[in-house]
Amino acid sequence: MKYPKKTRTYCPKCKKHTEHKAKLVSKGKNRPMAIGNRKHARKLKGRGGKRAGKVPVKKQGKRQTIVLLCPECKKKHIRTIGTRTKKKLEFI
Repeated sequence: MKYPKKTRTYCPKCKKHTEHKAKLVSKGKNRPMAIGNRKHARKLKGRGGKRAGKVPVKKQGKRQTIVLLCPECKKKHIRTIGTRTKKKLEFI
């Protein structure tokens, strides 16, 4: 999916439209001590095999998230692109 590097959009801090710079947001690291990861590790421990089998459905694409930076107040806003995309976001 193609998206412009600069977008003229509304800034809630300045309360006006300005030319924002767009940047892709990357997913943060998983916490190893989160409850889901602990449960998964406990289930895999010892005999018993895999926790989950094969998934019968095809995976849906993720919704792309971008950060918009206002040049005047340097405030960052997060925007989610509406449709689910199979391809990575490409800035033009």
